[in-house]
Amino acid sequence: MGTARSFCAELRSAIVSNIASFSRRDIGLADRRAAAVAVAVLPDDQGNACFILTRRTSKVGSHKGQWALPGGRFEDGEDAHAAALREMHEEVGVEPGAVEVLGSLDDYATRSGYVITPVVIWCGLDTTLVADPYEVAEVYRVPVADLEKSDVPHVREIPESDQPVISIPLLGANIHAPTAAVLYQFSEVGLGGRDTRVSHFEQPVFAWR
Repeated sequence: MGTARSFCAELRSAIVSNIASFSRRDIGLADRRAAAVAVAVLPDDQGNACFILTRRTSKVGSHKGQWALPGGRFEDGEDAHAAALREMHEEVGVEPGAVEVLGSLDDYATRSGYVITPVVIWCGLDTTLVADPYEVAEVYRVPVADLEKSDVPHVREIPESDQPVISIPLLGANIHAPTAAVLYQFSEVGLGGRDTRVSHFEQPVFAWR
């Protein structure tokens, strides 16, 4: 595990400054659909800065049982911020009025036909997580320090693509792209202030559907 980071005003200010200094990249939709995910920063019981990670149920229409950030496709009239806040509320019960949007990271195009915009969100000290039983099997507060370990990320080659597959070891599992790509960029840009791109990272074949 990396050095623990406190959930505090200094961390919030650093993330805001780092994202503001980063020139994010938009991706045109073409024939793909727009979606957003929430990289939601909140404390655990010890005051450590964490992010929300979920495990999808077997009831959902696609990507059953996979690890994911709260998120989903845009509804009519929504932008990325509105979609991320709504999906976070629907999936894990966080009230949109009790959080602050800090900025957005690079768009990431998925093999399943979406362009995902990651939205970084700062939650309150008393944030309670309540998983929606249809969409979310489990919801976790994962320390952001886990993204700063020396073995993050894992990168490997696959015969099906000329782009490297990225994953991050979390919660005893390997978290793959798109979630791994988004979290790695959040760590690099939001936490570290480094100008790191992730759109070239591939998803594993099982996520292509």
